[in-house]
Amino acid sequence: MSEEPFIICDNLVKIYKMADLEIVALQGLDLAVQEGELMALVGPSGSGKSTLMNILGGLDRPSAGRVTVDGRDLLKLSEAKMNKYRREEVGFVWQQPSRNLIPYLSAAENVSMPMIVTGIGARERRRRTNELLEAVGLGDRKRHRLAEMSGGEQQRVAIAVALSNYPRLLLADEPTGEVDSQMAQEIMGVLRDLNRDLGVTIVIVTHDPRIASSVDRVIAIRDGRTSTETTRQVLSSIASDEADEPNGEEGFEHEVTFEELVVLDTAGRLQIPRDYLEEFRIGDRARVEVTDEGILIRPVEGRETVTRVSDEDAWEVQVSGLYVQEDEPPPSRRKKAVNWVRRRLSRSRGE
Repeated sequence: MSEEPFIICDNLVKIYKMADLEIVALQGLDLAVQEGELMALVGPSGSGKSTLMNILGGLDRPSAGRVTVDGRDLLKLSEAKMNKYRREEVGFVWQQPSRNLIPYLSAAENVSMPMIVTGIGARERRRRTNELLEAVGLGDRKRHRLAEMSGGEQQRVAIAVALSNYPRLLLADEPTGEVDSQMAQEIMGVLRDLNRDLGVTIVIVTHDPRIASSVDRVIAIRDGRTSTETTRQVLSSIASDEADEPNGEEGFEHEVTFEELVVLDTAGRLQIPRDYLEEFRIGDRARVEVTDEGILIRPVEGRETVTRVSDEDAWEVQVSGLYVQEDEPPPSRRKKAVNWVRRRLSRSRGE
């Protein structure tokens, strides 16, 4: 791996303007991806992960900040050079295979098409097409058209198409979003093998939590910034005749561990997972204390979170740092607590 990361995003900002509204999709995002890495970007809808993928692929330009891919500053590329970058340096795999494929062509013809556009000779096209279809497990299906293939097979053809021009970067947007769990595992296996055999850098954008077990690193994006990072580490490998692990080599069982870290940006800011804030009742202000072991974040009295969940079976109230949960609360206590919450919420809204 090179000393400088293959992808660098520094304080990346993207603002979309719609009529009189401004929508901030990225709010100072920082990210570094090493060459040859297999990683995933996860986050809820609207978090900014698809916007980031479009910027990395040269389909959109950021409003501010810096983004480089393999030493290229994407903000400084002319339109002509950006077109060349998209055509030769980046491969795209979309959730719907139809975005990558022409339905009336065979699998081999679909894979050959991008090479025809870039002027690769017929002999080299045939060799490369056969090589890629073999790599995705479809060497015996190269003359079949899309209507004769399953959704998973179509997605594997789409992956071969995305790699036909020898890209250094492969961007996959929800590549397992329209297939069942077994086929999703097969597609991830194909991506993992291509990452290992071809050395291509792969960034996957997904909602699928199962992806985490198949990649080296998962970056969670929330509110336009990187929030947490989860890395996968293989602790040991044990030979086994029955091993069928999706994350390792055939014939081996791997002991794997995952570590989640909170990401700090270049200004030292961090996003604390919402689950932690709710668990420790930290509201819109917090106390920060320096201890022998590090930095301690404490809730501030009077600014704790206030949450109420009520149904026929259970209820929860968080008030003034006191957490109460009962399956069948006495009616008097339930009424008193709920009324307190209503008064508190009314004051916070200025009613």
